[in-house]
Amino acid sequence: MNSSCLTSTEQVRAQAVHLAAAPLDEVLHWAYDAFGEKAAIGTSFQGAGLVMIHHALEAGIALPVFTLDTGVLFPETLALKERLETFWGIEIESVKPTLSLEAQEAEFGAELWRSRPDFCCQLRKVEPLRERLESLSVWITGVRQEQGETRKGAAILERYVFDPLMERTILKLNPMVAWTREQVWAYIKTHGIPYNPLHDKGYRSIGCQPCTRVSNADGAERAGRWEGFEKTECGIHTFLPVAQ
Repeated sequence: MNSSCLTSTEQVRAQAVHLAAAPLDEVLHWAYDAFGEKAAIGTSFQGAGLVMIHHALEAGIALPVFTLDTGVLFPETLALKERLETFWGIEIESVKPTLSLEAQEAEFGAELWRSRPDFCCQLRKVEPLRERLESLSVWITGVRQEQGETRKGAAILERYVFDPLMERTILKLNPMVAWTREQVWAYIKTHGIPYNPLHDKGYRSIGCQPCTRVSNADGAERAGRWEGFEKTECGIHTFLPVAQ
């Protein structure tokens, strides 16, 4: 099924069934063949994103890659970006908030992530992502069903309302949705892909430095995020309404 056929939720679901039975290379080929550079991989350098990018490059699929640089990432995360660019010989686009940390503090107070974490994520993650998605038809993510309760229902291909006034929708492709953590890390180790050294120190899911803690290896993957708050998502995977 080509891109022109994906104009309804029913068609997207039918394509999702096909993609779910296909190998990862074929899924990524479909995205690039159908949408070209209107499809892009967004990554925070978690394991699944690394596997996806490696598969794409090994298969000669020239999908653009971008990451959200919030201004409060771990130094290890920033260093990893440079290591990966050298390792793969690519440029990974950094998408940054319009509002600097200094301007944010002046307007909303110091350490907004402590007092209003949802609003901080909105400013430093959701809004920059929305701006980047303006030029895309397909957003490719490393979402996996195993990551937690909020992601159990994720499908390999989903359709969201991006601009209700313009009746514009966007596809979200989750090629790694059925992969387990064990499968992801076995692939990374087998292929010698650089990864965040914080994973070896007990950080299972790594986001912004002020909001990420070491988590119990037996607990949910994202248990170390936003400790002390009833919050498990930054909002980038929840801000778009599902297209009906």
